Amino acid sequence: MQAAPWPPADAWFQSRGWTPFPFQHEVWAAMAEGRSGLLHATTGAGKTYAVWIGALARAARTGVPLAGRQSPPLTVLWVTPMRALAADTDRALALPLPALAPAWTHGLRSGDTPGAERARQDKRLPTVLVTTPESLTLLLTHAQARERLAAVQTVIVDEWHELVGNKRGVQLQLALARLSGWNPKLVTWGLSATLGNLDQAMAMLLGPARRRPAARLVRGATPKALRVDTLLPREPGRFSWGGHLGQQMLQPVVEEIARSGTTLVFTNVRSQAEAWYQMLLDARPDWAGEIALHHGSLDKGVREWVEAGLKAGSLRAVVATSSLDLGVDFLPVERVLQIGSAKGVARLLQRAGRSGHQPGRESRITLVPTNTLELIEAVAARRAVAARRVEARHAPDKPLDVLVQHLVSIALGGGFTAEALYEEVCRTHSYRELTREEFQWALDFVCRGGDSLRAYPEYHRVAERDGRYVVEDRGIALRHRLQVGTIVAESSMLVKWLSGGTLGQIEESFIARLNKGDCFVFGGRVLEYVRTQDMAAYVRKASGRRGIVPSWAGGKMPLSSELADATLEVLDDARQTDWLRADIDPELQAAQPMLDAQLRLSRLPTPDTLLVEQFRSREGHHLFVYPFAGRHVHLGLASLLGWRLAQARPNTFSISINDYGFELLAAEAVDIAALLDHSAFEAGDALLQHVLASLNSSELALRRFREIARVAGLVFTGYPSAPKSTKQLQASSSLFYEVFRKYDPANRLLGQADAEVLAQELDLRRLRAALQRMQRQRLAHVQLRAPSPFALALMVERFREQLTTEKLADRLARIVADAERVLAEPAEPAAPAASPPRRRKTPRPRPAAHLYDD
Repeated sequence: MQAAPWPPADAWFQSRGWTPFPFQHEVWAAMAEGRSGLLHATTGAGKTYAVWIGALARAARTGVPLAGRQSPPLTVLWVTPMRALAADTDRALALPLPALAPAWTHGLRSGDTPGAERARQDKRLPTVLVTTPESLTLLLTHAQARERLAAVQTVIVDEWHELVGNKRGVQLQLALARLSGWNPKLVTWGLSATLGNLDQAMAMLLGPARRRPAARLVRGATPKALRVDTLLPREPGRFSWGGHLGQQMLQPVVEEIARSGTTLVFTNVRSQAEAWYQMLLDARPDWAGEIALHHGSLDKGVREWVEAGLKAGSLRAVVATSSLDLGVDFLPVERVLQIGSAKGVARLLQRAGRSGHQPGRESRITLVPTNTLELIEAVAARRAVAARRVEARHAPDKPLDVLVQHLVSIALGGGFTAEALYEEVCRTHSYRELTREEFQWALDFVCRGGDSLRAYPEYHRVAERDGRYVVEDRGIALRHRLQVGTIVAESSMLVKWLSGGTLGQIEESFIARLNKGDCFVFGGRVLEYVRTQDMAAYVRKASGRRGIVPSWAGGKMPLSSELADATLEVLDDARQTDWLRADIDPELQAAQPMLDAQLRLSRLPTPDTLLVEQFRSREGHHLFVYPFAGRHVHLGLASLLGWRLAQARPNTFSISINDYGFELLAAEAVDIAALLDHSAFEAGDALLQHVLASLNSSELALRRFREIARVAGLVFTGYPSAPKSTKQLQASSSLFYEVFRKYDPANRLLGQADAEVLAQELDLRRLRAALQRMQRQRLAHVQLRAPSPFALALMVERFREQLTTEKLADRLARIVADAERVLAEPAEPAAPAASPPRRRKTPRPRPAAHLYDD
């Protein structure tokens, strides 16, 4: 066994009956040498003690006292992305201290920290502090920030994959640059279990500067098994659509929970979690008190009660969202069920790791399909996991709203000189290409409000005094500290009992749609809405009535490129499969009726073939395209393709999208010549202009600007006792947007809003890649006699926006019956193989056998 760089570490491990893994020794040695780096290992492999023992070893080597009567100043910062993780992390860090560093103190600092504890920390910070990016930035706003943080020699960033791709990660990059400026020998380590681009992720954490000694990337290989299987529906059917199998899968889920130990049931969105919790209780009323619900909108006390029950093993099952994705250690959890698609390999691995969360124990995740296509996706997910095809994450490129906020924070924290701070900011990955002109614009904006706000003193937040930039106004300082951070969500309201007590938070826009007496589901209860008062919704328990399930913003996440590509590969295999083989995946066997129906009515898309279907009904002319690029990209593709087709021949289109493709429903016949010769898929220099022209880009940009305005400090969200409503915030940000457009069109925050629409709302990078792939693919064009299974799933997405549940069921019954009649007819000869598109003539659309209408 490799010798430990710090013998007490091995001794402590042995005292607990543990043996350090080689990767843990590697991290300890690297940290003792003063190296920064990134540790990538599976969930539950032992990452925490790899870097924590390494931090203690480094402290011992650099002369920081580990024992004695006086505790050292703040030496180690542990940054976690979620407050829910902080308490568990603090307990894990405290465990070896009596044996290895008895003089060290430990503590938490986040938005949940009580005022009395904050006051104690303001007098003297603990030796190791577990905190969040926002609370770390708040520490930097103190006038004595440098004196309080100068002794920090190690920073650990937990769950780096959760931060690297968003503005919270950028905020953390800026804070780390500040700390490394005060201590050039600062050692920084990131932890992750689910990253596909490890070298780049490490560079995003540590910045572009060359480090001495060189940074270290450690891959923690441990003997940990991962099992991915699927609960199969009894009757998957030949036609399926989003949510089609949900009710059918309830009983198998109940049976699986009944015969397992503690089970986590993951959903992708809070509304789905509420619905499944109610379904489980309706199916097994005797489980009341044994199953629970956990998501981010529930009251902190409720969440803590659920987490304690999981740790104690007293709960049979918990229905949860991403609020339980990350590194909270629940050893009793035996099984993990994933309702519907996990949408990405990284998320699947993260959730699987909640079971068997310990080195050497098997992790198992069981997928629960909600439609038949998710059976195909389950096979793809298992193969992608086996091949470690994990999604890459990329940091935002120089977001100026975060920079503007940072300038005010640093001006509060003792002030800065322009040149020194510019050089410091450029040491981060996200701002490595920031020009001096861009930095000066941000500085002018916080000092004078830019070109259009010069006459308003409240936007002159930073003042220059003898070459140093500081904040002098106490009111500005207070307002800034109250809204430090980059998490921007729709305004929330507290949900309170009329009789007293708080249930949690819900989005204001949902409550605004309710009338007195309406019922809704929240926290696993059916509630009756009574009134709104002081940004709180007052409710009472509803008596025997069913309620609507709230919807939260940002509900639908797109299928990742890696999982989409793997799904196309599975479809290609299925197209060529000998169904008599014994080694066929059970999910493919269950999906065979749907696959056969798709092949009879149309074709299967493949990595090399782009499937395009046409169909005519009383609604109009349907065009279905299946790029398998995820819903965000499909929104952009559908809008772009409709716009380009309309340039050649004026037409009006309705759009429907899902993760597999999109539908264009046209009033007039669609001339698809531009598809057949691939000109509609042009991805050249004009793409940006065409995308913006095809969408209501100004409305999308306004929506993005509302968030940018809050991060940049233009819009104040209110004091804790008097928060502003969504209408007030939207009105304020919309006013700024219009003023800047009219009087300050060169304002760089406007340009950022446009850029974020393309990068985040539409994922322009992935959209361009999808178009380039579509140009290379052979085009398989099919004129449908009845909607194919793939086409029907897209039609249902549109019907749901227009029809009640009863009318939707009636219409679907007619469409499926018609398709079944077509399938019952003698099979026609197979269509010729897809050929190069330029050799094809545009076919004439043929009416369907039946026309669908209400």
